[in-house]
Amino acid sequence: MGPAIAYALESPGKRLRPALVMAVYRALGGTGDIAPLAAAVEVVHCYSLVHDDLPCMDDDDLRRGRPTTHRQFGVEVATEAGYRMIPLAGRVLVAGAALLGLERGVVGAMAAELFGAAGVRGMIGGQMLDLEAEGRSLTQDELERMHRAKTGALIAAAAVLGARATGADETRVAALRGYGEEIGLAFQIADDLLDASGSSAELGKTAGKDARQHKATFATALGPDAARAEAARRVARAVDHLRRARVDSTLLVELAHFMLERRS
Repeated sequence: MGPAIAYALESPGKRLRPALVMAVYRALGGTGDIAPLAAAVEVVHCYSLVHDDLPCMDDDDLRRGRPTTHRQFGVEVATEAGYRMIPLAGRVLVAGAALLGLERGVVGAMAAELFGAAGVRGMIGGQMLDLEAEGRSLTQDELERMHRAKTGALIAAAAVLGARATGADETRVAALRGYGEEIGLAFQIADDLLDASGSSAELGKTAGKDARQHKATFATALGPDAARAEAARRVARAVDHLRRARVDSTLLVELAHFMLERRS
């Protein structure tokens, strides 16, 4: 089991979510070792990738440029490895909070945010909506609802954890959650466009899979040009959330624009 978990966690990737935890924490004046809290978010993300790739879900063979965990170790081992990564994320979160000397109430709020983003109101619920939508056309509002849960919730949680680690007030936390939700939607729109236009070698995962599985995407619902415009609008809204939170961070603005510019 250990090798399968290590394989999933050590695979090369963008590490967007942990980078966001760190960037928000530093932008709000945090000076401690935030890496363990950032790692907890990445563990949850990696667990979701292991399970999303399973034959009963998205049935993918390639992830982050190499065979998916179930192709490398088998479906049974990959499924169990994903389950075991959930409590692992909890242990890493608690250890990271202790390292920073955070109060119990703050740790509880962080845990609720992180595992709420992974649950039925977040990734799991969004994945179910995605599976149920196969072969159907969705409106833009329906796509947004699905991807706010499946993709945006964990990205928003990463921003919130970085903020809570500094003791930010609720107004600031809410603004940074909004920032995370908006860049999460921009990320997903870009992902839909890349799936339709990129190659498997460029993306590090199977290209063209959305069309073959008859998935509803922003690219098909809006068309490529309108989808790009919608992604740009989401990035602009994300930057506006930073202004409301009184966060002056070039890095967070650049992270938002990276959603539009990424090629994998």
